[in-house]
Amino acid sequence: MHFIHKTGQAIEEVFDDLAHLRIAVFRSFPYLYEGSLAYEKAYLQTYTKTERSFLFAAYDGERMIGATTCIPLEEETAEVRQPFEEAGMDIRTIFYFGESILLPDYRGQGLGHRFFDEREAHARSFGTFQTACFCSVVRPETHPARPHDYRPLDEFWTKRGYHREPSLQSHMEWPDVGETTSTAKPMVYWLKALSPTIA
Repeated sequence: MHFIHKTGQAIEEVFDDLAHLRIAVFRSFPYLYEGSLAYEKAYLQTYTKTERSFLFAAYDGERMIGATTCIPLEEETAEVRQPFEEAGMDIRTIFYFGESILLPDYRGQGLGHRFFDEREAHARSFGTFQTACFCSVVRPETHPARPHDYRPLDEFWTKRGYHREPSLQSHMEWPDVGETTSTAKPMVYWLKALSPTIA
């Protein structure tokens, strides 16, 4: 296994790998995302428009098996910024963590922690960001596609120092598996104070 780091426009060099990985991982519950390469490439363009964006990815041979991204919140899309702006928060001090995705066969090996470590270190490197955040989809416990052995990641995120902030919510749209029409999904944000890097 080997790892790569990319920032800004260089992230476009692995768009195909990242798009295929996102489609594969997000197809499972709770996202149930019926993805398309066209949508993926349009979405990922956001990360090429600022040199402060960051990608960390893991490869097994030529295959990307895990990846994570982050970007200053002020450079994210309006739907991501909106709940923070409406709450009167200074988005210039917040770093947004995008996907943290890993193929099932590679889970349980510490890569999830590595992904958070890499993103937090990148955000701290600027010396101006006080908070890290990410969002997760909210699905009802009675959802018919919920696997009987499904374990949410809340405990993992809490151990990483993040807390769920119910007052910060937005809606994002995508088609569920087997559907062709996008529908709005509620998303809730998780936050963590970023301690300064110790020299």
